[in-house]
Parts: sequence; C-alpha cells; structure tokens
Amino acid sequence: MAVRKAFDELWGQGSGDASRPGFEQLGDWLRQTPVNELSRRQAMAEAAFRSLGITFSVYGDEQAGERIIPFDIIPRLFTAAEWSNLSLGLEQRVRALNSFVADVYGPRHILRDKVVPEDVILGNPQFCIPANGAAPPHGIYTHICGIDIVRTGADDFFVLEDNARTPSGVSYMLENREAMLRLCPELFAQLAVQPIDTYPDLLRDMLYSVAPRGAQTPVCVLLTPGHYNSAFYEHSFLADSMGIELVEGRDLEVVDDIVYMRTIEGRVRVDVIYRRIDDAYLDPLVFKPESGLGVPGLMAAYRAGNVTIVNAPGTGIADDKAVYSFMPEIVRYYMGEEARIPNVETFRCREPEGLRYTLDNLEQLVVKLVDGSGGYGMLVGPTASKREIADFRAALIAEPHRYIAQPTLALSTVPTLTDSGVAPRHVDFRPFVLSGAERVTIVPGGLTRVALQKGSLVVNSSQGGGTKDSLIIAPPGEPGEEEQHALPYSR
Repeated sequence: MAVRKAFDELWGQGSGDASRPGFEQLGDWLRQTPVNELSRRQAMAEAAFRSLGITFSVYGDEQAGERIIPFDIIPRLFTAAEWSNLSLGLEQRVRALNSFVADVYGPRHILRDKVVPEDVILGNPQFCIPANGAAPPHGIYTHICGIDIVRTGADDFFVLEDNARTPSGVSYMLENREAMLRLCPELFAQLAVQPIDTYPDLLRDMLYSVAPRGAQTPVCVLLTPGHYNSAFYEHSFLADSMGIELVEGRDLEVVDDIVYMRTIEGRVRVDVIYRRIDDAYLDPLVFKPESGLGVPGLMAAYRAGNVTIVNAPGTGIADDKAVYSFMPEIVRYYMGEEARIPNVETFRCREPEGLRYTLDNLEQLVVKLVDGSGGYGMLVGPTASKREIADFRAALIAEPHRYIAQPTLALSTVPTLTDSGVAPRHVDFRPFVLSGAERVTIVPGGLTRVALQKGSLVVNSSQGGGTKDSLIIAPPGEPGEEEQHALPYSR
C-alpha cells in the first residue's frame, strides 16, 4: 500500500502557483524572493546561531561533537482559525494528562474502572514508585508539556506524542523567531503575526504561581545536569531569560526537608525547582545512588510539600507510548468528551490482534519502542531494508509488549530551502503548554521540525532534521507584529 501524496500547507494538494486561502502573502513573498537571497539570509542566521553557541549534542556519536540544529529560512504559517482549534485541543489534552497523572499516583480510579490495564501503569518502567501518594502543590503535575502534532490535510491534525517529563526545544523556537525578525522584516510588516517573545515571562509567572502555599516571594531555580548535557544551551538560555539561577545538584542541599541553594552570602531557601534532569537522577537517596547530578533528600522535601518540582516526579508515565495508545479513552474518562485532536491510529503489540496485524503488515507500518525517543528504536516500514524488517520481526516476537505500530502517514509538507532550490519537506509541530495554579497558557507558536532529507519522515534533530519558525496569524483586531522585537545578539 503506497503512501498517498502529501498535503502541502502552502500550496494545498496541488503544486501550482495558487496559494491556499489565507496563505497568499506568504506565497507571494516566496515567489518574489530569489533563491540566492534566501540562501544568503539562511547562512547569516546559521552564522549567528554558531556564534551564540546554539548547539546540541548527539549521544553515542563521539565524532559529531557540538553542532547547530539546521535552520530553514522559509517559515511555516498557521491561520488564526487553525490556531484557535489547535489551542482548544491542546488545553483539553493537557488537562486530561494532569488528571491522569494525579489519579495513577493517587486513588487510581481509572485502573479500578478498567479503562487502562493495571500492568500498563504499575508494571511500566516509567511508573515512579517514590512519587506514589505524593501530591504536588496546587495539584499540578504536568506544568510544561510539549505536544507533538502532525498534519495530513487542511483540517486533519493528529497528536503523535506527548512530552510531559522534560520537554525541550523552546529556546530554538525563540531564537528562530529572532532570526526571522532580523533577516526577514518585510514578512512581519505584511503579516499580523502573534508574538512569542513573552514566553520566558509566562514561564517565570507559571513557576511563581505553583510555589508551595505560604511562599511570599518564591525563589525559583533551573536545575541542569551541567554543560555536557545536549540541551545545556537551552537551560542557560531559559534561566538567563527568566532571571533565575541556573544550578547543578551540588549547588543545592536539603536540611530538615527544606531545599537550600548555597551562595557566597549563605543559604537561600528554594521554593520551585524547574528540573531538566530525569527522575532517575534527581535524588541519589531514592533513585540511582551513584548519581552525582541530583540532590540528596530532594524527594523527602517534595513529599513534605516544601518544594515544587517542575515537572513533578513521575510524569514520565504520560510520555510512554503504550499509555499514549489509551489517550482517547483517557481524555473521554476525565474530560467527558471526545479528544479534539485525535491520536494517530495505534496498534498495541502487547495485544494478540495488534501483534498479528503488525507482523502481517510490517512493510507498511511505523513501529516504535514504547519508551523510545529521538527517532531511535523505530522502524519505518516503507523505507526499511529487508534485513531491518527481519530484525524487527524477531524483536516483536520476542518482546511484543515493548512496541506499538502506526500507519505510515503522509505527513504534510512545507516549502523548504534545499541544495537544489525550494522543495517540499515533511514537518511536525511541537507547541508548548504551561499549566499554572490558575490557568493554562499556550504560547502562540511552537517548534516546527523539518525532515531535511527528501522523502524522509524522521524530523528529529538527532536524525538529521532541522527547524523552522512557526508564524501564528493574529485574529482580527488583536495586536500582531508591532509587539515583536528582535533582541541584540549579545548573549
């Protein structure tokens, strides 16, 4: 079964000169800007990224070293109506995710009602036993979510993956916008684009809002594994932008179930920790005893309600792809309505029928590890070799519970600058959703990831993907481009 022709977000199902309704100005800009001028601007952006140190690392690739994520100068556009519909679906999903995490570490109504099988949760490596029964301040677990969305048609959006543990990529979203404001100002003069430069302020306000009750002037810190981490640039960028301290585990200590930051002026009590460290490394007294990244006693302080950890320990259960396959039922259970943004059809290989279907159709499916990420441990059937298919077949038979399978979607494409000119490339989209004590906030933008190789469906930066700016058109009467500012390249 061949994958159908992809829907192009600018040109529609065809490839003629007529842009889709609402996209005419972007189409005109692309036609009027010579390819060599696009290439010049893109090179300037990449040079600026390199000088700023906007890099990432690929674990396991010792020869790769630090590299910049490839940036594409041709932006992606969402109309005000498209964004309004997406926002409603994103808020619904994040509220359902928070209710789900709160339930599975609390009363477990969803398990007792047999909506989700117990072994999918309690037997899951991502289930954090030390977090069981611990309620975070204000009942918020999933403070920051990155929901990966794909598109197959004008009105066909699907959630591909939920990232509720330590979602990354927001710094690239912000830096991409700065580059576009600086290098393509004429676009923002023509289009009423919603600004995203307030994201650090929104994030900081959210952190303050979820501080333990009684904290008069909350002290927030960002906990990083250190400068060897692949996302360290983002950690330092966000801490600097929010005006909070960037700390490592050795900078914090716990005394009488209270977290303190060591400073040259003495101890300072910490109320909120925005952690960019996985659960397993947070506290060597509870998790891996050999970990030097975490803070001894941190989980005791968290369980005592004296510190907020963002995102809460245990939220990795919501990232698991086996749990993802139950999200339609989870949304219906907690929200009392159908999911506004549906899942991609998913076959659970742990179930005999799902395994049988997957084995019979391996050449047509995408098969993923339930706990995989970054594009690793994945089979894309239509582009896989016979050897790769045979290896996956053996792995599926040996450990079917570790895999899910999905149809190979014709992901939408957007015009992208390539070595041979402007050509369509497949994309996905990661908007960022903030859940505070009083409200859910969705920044009007997101990280568009683009598969730079012709025909490739894998957009991950670790697998050769790049990024684009995502322009959200402001509704009529709302402020747009006049509120946006490109910051000096001084960081």
